[in-house]
Order: sequence, then C-alpha cells, then structure tokens
Amino acid sequence: MAAELPSNLHYTVEHEWLEDGSPSTVGITSVAADALGDIVYLELPAVGEQVTAGTVIGEIESTKSVSELFSPVTGTVAEVNQAAIDDPSLVNSDPFAAGWLLKVDVTATGPLLTADEYAAQSAG
Repeated sequence: MAAELPSNLHYTVEHEWLEDGSPSTVGITSVAADALGDIVYLELPAVGEQVTAGTVIGEIESTKSVSELFSPVTGTVAEVNQAAIDDPSLVNSDPFAAGWLLKVDVTATGPLLTADEYAAQSAG
C-alpha cells in the first residue's frame, strides 16, 4: 500500500493529504477514495474562507455515503478545484493530482503523518 502513497506528501488520520508549498494543496487519499466508492458530489469551502486544522470544512458524497472533509491546516482558502467540483470522479481516478480539492495559505498545521505512518495506521 505504501507504494501508492506519494512520499513527498503529509497525511492525516482522517485520510487527507497535504502538499507543502504556498499555498499548500489539500486532497483525500486513494485509501479514502477507494473506501468511499464513486464520488458524486463535493462541498468545499469558498475562496477566502478561513479553515482550522482538525475541523470539518466540507463534505464528500459518494454513491455509498456522505463523509466529512477535515482540514489538515489552519489558514485561508486560496483556490478550490473547480474541475473536481464539476467532475467529482476525478477524486476517484486521480486523488493525488487532478483530484486535489483546495489550496490553502497556511498559518499553522495540525498533526500530520508521513506516508509510512499513514500506511501503517490505515492498514490497521
């Protein structure tokens, strides 16, 4: 499983990933996308909205269920992935690239895991 997880990203126990940068890119992992099944709707925060690490910032709806999206960071939403909102299946087909969800100008980060730590906790 660890081979499927890009080692340059940080992960949360809630199955989000975070790419370093300014702004930082946020998405959900392939583990979460696979568990959710076919994603049909994304509810994401608006550009300019403040988000806080560890809090719910949106929802991901699949044919199976609705799941909450948690922010791995505190900061201001700089961009949302309109392509993924228009075609939520991008999150299933390419969760670490085309299926990213939002970009945040980060002021603080929450607890993050390495790819190996995330793989170990999500396998159990």
